[in-house]
Amino acid sequence: MNLFDSFQIRDITFRNRIAVSPMCEYSSEDGFANDWHLVHLGARAVGGAGTVLSEAIAVVSEGRISPSDLGIWKDAHIENLARVVRFLRQHGAVAGTQLAHAGFKASTAVPWRAQGGSVVSIADGGWRPIYSSTAKGFTPESIQPEALTLEGIAGIVHAFTEGARRSLEAGFELVEIHAAHGYLIHQFLSPLVNTRTDQYGGSFENRTRILREIIAAVRKVWPERLPLWLRISASDWTEGGWTIEDSIALARQVKPLGVDLIDSSSGGIVPKANIPLGPGYQTRFAERIRREAGILTGAVGMITAPEQAQHIIATGQADIVLLARELLRDPNWPLRAAHALKQQTAWPKQYERARF
Repeated sequence: MNLFDSFQIRDITFRNRIAVSPMCEYSSEDGFANDWHLVHLGARAVGGAGTVLSEAIAVVSEGRISPSDLGIWKDAHIENLARVVRFLRQHGAVAGTQLAHAGFKASTAVPWRAQGGSVVSIADGGWRPIYSSTAKGFTPESIQPEALTLEGIAGIVHAFTEGARRSLEAGFELVEIHAAHGYLIHQFLSPLVNTRTDQYGGSFENRTRILREIIAAVRKVWPERLPLWLRISASDWTEGGWTIEDSIALARQVKPLGVDLIDSSSGGIVPKANIPLGPGYQTRFAERIRREAGILTGAVGMITAPEQAQHIIATGQADIVLLARELLRDPNWPLRAAHALKQQTAWPKQYERARF
């Protein structure tokens, strides 16, 4: 395999193995996509990425990370998202959406407005209550959540299903379920947070139940011909937390339910985990899940150099690479990477005169 090889999942062909990782832009009002999202995401499609994933899109209004996040909790959101999707597809990228619920990380401040803490007052656009698997906040200073009732859990499953339906109506060809980084689904998966004593807590089977229910429900409305990805935190990096072995077991569970690829990130469930940051520090998770669970994987995290990305793909550590901050620095990274690796790739005709 090579970084610029095309490949297929179900009925969708990806022009290369480079994906734009979901990145919050904190630039929405009432969940609506706008010109910023069109230009931001569109630039990465023009720049040659094979897959462009949206930021985490909240499936319910109270599931947003901040008041300025994208949403897909009402049909009115579809039209603006469809405008973005049309542009991405016109320029050769597979358009993907990441469906999410922030759980106890909801109602926080936009980073550049967070003065004196991350909690947002209701007067400044925040909301109460927020919800989690249990009534325990991210930190003692955070907003303390309410534990979801069984009825509330059923409502979350329904909200993800409706989010997938709206994604299809908007023209997205790929859905990713966000179960990582300390957000709601991760708050059920991790024993560091989930201390429930009902059918959604305790054992591994119980803690993964909500995710399995979401996947099964989403697959009922998300066509068989279209890919479904799952982002997980493959390790909590904390003793007593979720482990890579748990991630492998989860991947084996969800593959028969219709998940095609595990997007292998890590961390986020506790504020002070000891994470050994460095180039490609999470790639080993993608490699183990791919090898031991027999499922496609994506590697993400401090992947910056073309040669590094090529090595990950060529050595079978992952099937795709997802870049985040590097694509903020350089939206045309894929075009530059193709030149550096001596690979042929199509340029937008408007940019041909600048080809290397």
